[in-house]
Amino acid sequence: MDTILLTTMMEQLRHVPDSFHRYMYDILPWQEQLVGLVGPRGIGKSTLLLQYVKAHQQNFNILYVNADHFYFLTHTLLETASQFYREGGQHLLIDEIHKYPGWSRQLKNIHDSIPGLRVTFTGSSVLDIKKGEADLSRRALMFTMQGLSYREYLAIFHGLSVATLSLDDILAGRSNEIAGHRPLERFNHYLHSGYYPLKQDEFFGKRLEQVIEQTLEVDIPQYANLNAAMGRKLRQMLVIIAESVPFKPSNDSIAHALHISRNAVPHLLMLLEDANLISQLRDDTSGIRRLGKTEKIYLDNTNLAYALSHQSANIGNVRETFFMNQLRATHTVSASRVSDFTVDGHTFEIGDHNKGKKQVADLPNAYVVRDDTDYAIGNILPLWAFGLMY
Repeated sequence: MDTILLTTMMEQLRHVPDSFHRYMYDILPWQEQLVGLVGPRGIGKSTLLLQYVKAHQQNFNILYVNADHFYFLTHTLLETASQFYREGGQHLLIDEIHKYPGWSRQLKNIHDSIPGLRVTFTGSSVLDIKKGEADLSRRALMFTMQGLSYREYLAIFHGLSVATLSLDDILAGRSNEIAGHRPLERFNHYLHSGYYPLKQDEFFGKRLEQVIEQTLEVDIPQYANLNAAMGRKLRQMLVIIAESVPFKPSNDSIAHALHISRNAVPHLLMLLEDANLISQLRDDTSGIRRLGKTEKIYLDNTNLAYALSHQSANIGNVRETFFMNQLRATHTVSASRVSDFTVDGHTFEIGDHNKGKKQVADLPNAYVVRDDTDYAIGNILPLWAFGLMY
């Protein structure tokens, strides 16, 4: 194998932390022939691949490469994979595949011509394996990774090991077993800056701004072939949503504000959602997640809410954003006709200590979720507990 790639990999392995693995580490089927992991910028996809390599490099048959490396200006991924396999390689991990021109065709050729080689790749959250030069939907197993759960944040930044709880566990009050660790003390910090595993210092806000900028200016335009003018419209749309969340969508008002066609609005909203900058809360009229009517639009996570509102985010919106963000990783979250959310037949009303049971008093399987309580008492549940689900 070329020493440039090997040297680059070994240098990166020297700096990769291995004290904690993100939740997808144990979910990905690493032994399958072609596996893809997509997700937003800055959530640790590269670290995840490197951690796996570090744990298995003693076999000398595993190679990590970044598709954006200058090496691939003069070499193709197929050539590299072929040489690696001829030399005894068994598992090739390709990071940031979306930065390689013609990536889908290259992956298809590797899959079809080197069936004995396992390939795991990461890509932007806007990457669609059904589009591009080759449809990989029948070949690749695709997985999506979120940012840090509150549980992962506690482990990485506070060294606090907390068990994963299912929704049934939380509804049964099992979070009370963890409340002794006083997780509520750190909850506000997570809401401000804990979703992204970025360095927690005075420059966190700047780093998050760069994540947003790169997503808007590089990832989405590159994927959707948008011109600069439409890229600016995306930014304007995100600002409108940030200032109004939870935003009740009106295609006419958005189109008027941005001076674009009404018919273009749903497409732009979908691009922002695919890029994990917003999240659309739909009703439950369809079993297919994207076909329901959009009732509200939130920013994707609470860190974005504070970053884009310059730290003056509406706390009611922050509560709902957290709940939706954490639950959607393992469940389908829908709009409720009588409350805030419905999940698996359960109804949830989100609020603070002033939020009483009156609104859900006559509803079966209904719960009040509060952000200022440590313990679960009956059908009153602590908001932080829903951050322990992955």
